[in-house]
Amino acid sequence: MSTRLLRIIALLAIISILGIATVQVFWFGKAFDLREKEFTQTVNVALQTVGEYILTVNKQNIPLEPLVQQLSGDYFIVQINGEINPRTLEFLLKTEFQKRNLAMDFEYGVYNCENKKMVYGNYVSLDKNPDKAPIKRGLPTWRKDNYYFGVLFPKRDSTMIQEMGIWLFSSVVMLLVCVFFIFTLFFIFRQKQLSEIQKDFINNITHEFKTPLSTIVISTELLKNQQIYQFPEQIAKYTTIIQNEVNRLKGQVESVLQVAAFDKEKVQFKFEEIDLHECIRAAAEGIELMVHQKQGNIHWELAAENAIIYADKLHITNVIYNFLENAVKYTQLPPEITLKTESDKKGISMMVQDNGIGISPIHQRKIFDRFYRVPTGNIHNVKGFGLGLYYAKLVVEAHKGKISVQSKEGEGSIFRIFLARKH
Repeated sequence: MSTRLLRIIALLAIISILGIATVQVFWFGKAFDLREKEFTQTVNVALQTVGEYILTVNKQNIPLEPLVQQLSGDYFIVQINGEINPRTLEFLLKTEFQKRNLAMDFEYGVYNCENKKMVYGNYVSLDKNPDKAPIKRGLPTWRKDNYYFGVLFPKRDSTMIQEMGIWLFSSVVMLLVCVFFIFTLFFIFRQKQLSEIQKDFINNITHEFKTPLSTIVISTELLKNQQIYQFPEQIAKYTTIIQNEVNRLKGQVESVLQVAAFDKEKVQFKFEEIDLHECIRAAAEGIELMVHQKQGNIHWELAAENAIIYADKLHITNVIYNFLENAVKYTQLPPEITLKTESDKKGISMMVQDNGIGISPIHQRKIFDRFYRVPTGNIHNVKGFGLGLYYAKLVVEAHKGKISVQSKEGEGSIFRIFLARKH
């Protein structure tokens, strides 16, 4: 399946899942609004009945307008125009609520206009086995010129949501489906990317192995010619070519085997006290000929006063060599490479700065991934498997160090590693 078709299918699937989720949220909101209206209507009828009963007991006329006023979603007040026994009020409220199946905790209070305050309030829990003691919120006053009582439902929202069990369950299921779907898409695209990277790696390694092998085969065929023995210098030339290509193949195989060993956690490090400056010089000597062939230079700023660290000399030297080799390969100009070191109490920082083609921010996040190679634009002769920086990251992390890159397209790159003196 092509990447374009996969993206179209993923886009359509995302639109569909978002549409379903939107509909689910819409209907959940509608169901909650309906339950809220039902709750409000039930409470109004119950409190109206209680208010009319109190007025009848107090031998007062029942007004035509509703006695109940809703001050907020969970707070109601009822005008009674006279005193009332709080215990009687609590009994009436509990009886009326139970009659209408309104099984919800409530808090009530009675306002005395003579004292101008709520003279009594109580929290009534309908939960037979409460997890913890209820927290009384207290009832705000409404008017100061008349008797009334207020009823607050502090658990209104949570109780209504619990009562909407099927809606809540379906919403949770939908959320899980969305999360699973997003994870599946991420996994598919990740696998697709890894598949393409591995495919590129196989094509690249096939080409990298084929070129030196072809050179070796041609040189061998020429050496089979009996006439060539009349020209010793030609024999030496072709023998050198074969030797160089064999070394090149050996280096390529070793780079693959090194990473494979890391992946299987079979690498054995030989930690010892080493001089980082010696590793830097050894790596530079190995790359110096390549730098001079391109008419470049290596600059030294080894300012670390104490360059002794506890590390594996071979692997650290290989890491530095990889940085230097990249600095030579990824440039269209005569390479100008600067090696710097700085030290502190905890360890040593080393920087390799070049004047190469640079790396865009998009690729900087991926250059330490296995098999990843930055597109080189007009530079078509750059060879490699995309393992050098991945190997460098593995080695530095195995030494409990840090590795980073700072780069800008067209302005070169700076690779930094920090290695502790002990770990």
